[in-house]
Amino acid sequence: MALLEAVMDCGFGNWQDVANQMCTKTKEECEKHYMKHFINNPLFASTLLNLKQAEEAKTTDTAIPFHSVDDPPRPTFDSLLSRDMAGYMPARADFIEEFDNYAEWDLRDIDFVEDDSDILHALKMAVVDIYHSRLKERQRRKKIIRDHGLINLRKFQLMERRYPKEVQDLYETMRRFARIVGPVEHDKFIESHALEFELRREIKRLQEYRTAGITNFCSARTYDHLKKTREEERLKRTMLSEVLQYIQDSSACQQWLRRQADIDSGLSPSIPMASNSGRRSAPPLNLTGLPGTEKLNEKEKELCQMVRLVPGAYLEYKSALLNECNKQGGLRLAQARALIKIDVNKTRKIYDFLIREGYITKA
Repeated sequence: MALLEAVMDCGFGNWQDVANQMCTKTKEECEKHYMKHFINNPLFASTLLNLKQAEEAKTTDTAIPFHSVDDPPRPTFDSLLSRDMAGYMPARADFIEEFDNYAEWDLRDIDFVEDDSDILHALKMAVVDIYHSRLKERQRRKKIIRDHGLINLRKFQLMERRYPKEVQDLYETMRRFARIVGPVEHDKFIESHALEFELRREIKRLQEYRTAGITNFCSARTYDHLKKTREEERLKRTMLSEVLQYIQDSSACQQWLRRQADIDSGLSPSIPMASNSGRRSAPPLNLTGLPGTEKLNEKEKELCQMVRLVPGAYLEYKSALLNECNKQGGLRLAQARALIKIDVNKTRKIYDFLIREGYITKA
């Protein structure tokens, strides 16, 4: 034991210092004894060989070994890909900001000196133990990230998207358990559920065939073709009924014609952009009990109901437009929109109404 401690203190090969620390042996004796019993000992060699063979036999019949993902890219600092990889530096196998990044700060003022009391020494050791536990947690998290291939996040997300939506939801739910079961077991679990989902969907399709009285796959292909045709016809009727509700609206008719042309050409029907003319009109505003209603005449009440504008706001807008018209000697629509910060279509209706009723004049 004294020889081993001396080699640890002085370093392997520094036999003169080892002999000086031993005090009872020469450097040749120390080297000869160490090489004979700790380096060239056949007992150690056979023991190591047996341990290696036992380890290989242990892993022979186990699961397929998990291979990590490809070497991740090395993006430049603060680039978009670097942020996607959470600042991972592949050359160092570290992150720019580690988990519990400031754990070392608790040790910066600790210094072990000989005159420390037992309580103070125990307290410092407890702080060091806490720091070690935080380092273990950091390493555990990094190991999970590496084992499951989470560093290259984009590639991981692309792998997730190959599953159906139902399996993706399960993947998202079961992700929290991946750190417990390991990467191989977790992937096997997800793959088995994806297979189960495919089998259930196929069974449901076969049951639909059986309910329809189909007994062979030739009839099943005919059934699928007719079903697709019926769905397309139903889609056409639905779009036609929508257009008939706005038959007076030319833009709605043009949108329907474009969608119909897409369907006839084999493309998916394009979704039309929402427009004011294509929306269902909201019901008129009920002015009963609203403040300022008694100050409106019948035409102004009708305008507020159709535009869905409360009387108090209408009176304020009207007063502002009248004052500006008196100052300028006339008022343009652009000036009215600059004064009234509301929907431009409502502003136009108010402006046209005031022009038509003679409250203001057009510049």
